[in-house]
Amino acid sequence: MSESPEALPARSARSAPRLDPLAVRRQLRGEGITARHSMSQNFLADPDVLQSILDLAAPEPGRRILEVGPGLGILTGGLLAGGASVTAVELDMRLAGRLSRVQDAAIASGALKLVQGDILDQKIAELMAPPFEVVANVPYHITSPILHRFLGSAPRPARLVLMVQREVAERISAPPGDMSYLSVFVQFHAAIRIAFLVPREAFEPAPEVESAVVVIEPIDPLGDHPRLSPAEEDDLWRVVQAGFRERRKMLRNVLVRQLVIPGEKIDRALGLCGIAGERRPQTLSVEDWLALRVALGPLPEAMSPAEAAAKAQSARSRAASLGAKQGRR
Repeated sequence: MSESPEALPARSARSAPRLDPLAVRRQLRGEGITARHSMSQNFLADPDVLQSILDLAAPEPGRRILEVGPGLGILTGGLLAGGASVTAVELDMRLAGRLSRVQDAAIASGALKLVQGDILDQKIAELMAPPFEVVANVPYHITSPILHRFLGSAPRPARLVLMVQREVAERISAPPGDMSYLSVFVQFHAAIRIAFLVPREAFEPAPEVESAVVVIEPIDPLGDHPRLSPAEEDDLWRVVQAGFRERRKMLRNVLVRQLVIPGEKIDRALGLCGIAGERRPQTLSVEDWLALRVALGPLPEAMSPAEAAAKAQSARSRAASLGAKQGRR
């Protein structure tokens, strides 16, 4: 669940690095670097936003931080200045090469480890020793995969401070009534709050949407006390995914169709949980989904979409045939 998003939080005593959109634009032009739309590149160019992120990240000696997509290295510099040990993963070869030149002293000292590659291809357990934290201006087009990567299995970060699209921030922190599969997934694994909103003008070039900085604190970072076994968690996500495949339909009918379970079993499970069958999937809380998984018991073996469609078609055909016979009587 989230708190109401706020304006930029109060500044700490530290002064923000000199930064403004014109300076960033000149720097990009001087080095022949253009933002790549295919990589969702928008470079932070607002000193107040930068300082506010650093205040949340609170870098200090002894802290290990994984930065995803360091870009021009402006946030990286602030994290290093705070004394943190930083591992930065940058997909863009141009920017990785630039950062290696700008931060050559930090790399030589071991304060900064630079990895050129896709964060989704990295083995996090080999890249970072827990406890560690993630601080990143997340490329918008890979926000969901990144959340799944960092929350889906241990070791998880102790905390994530992420700049994401405002719409995504509101979606993953939504209360029951506006839930989605992604919000159930994130809130199952972590506590989340929207720290503050970020205007489009804080970037160069300015994106088409507003952003927000979220703080995500995983419930069980090391996986020492999992709430569910791997098999039970697989069943949970099968039930949740089934529900949200037809989010505008009544939950009871959706589960019958998507899980291919008899209606009387679905009715019994919903009754045990105190969930009305007429409710829509987005109205259920994480605890509702957990209770529903228990009430349903072991799920039938998962079928491929083609098999499920064929079974549903067969059922419709039998019903039509029965209706035709009854009509002839």
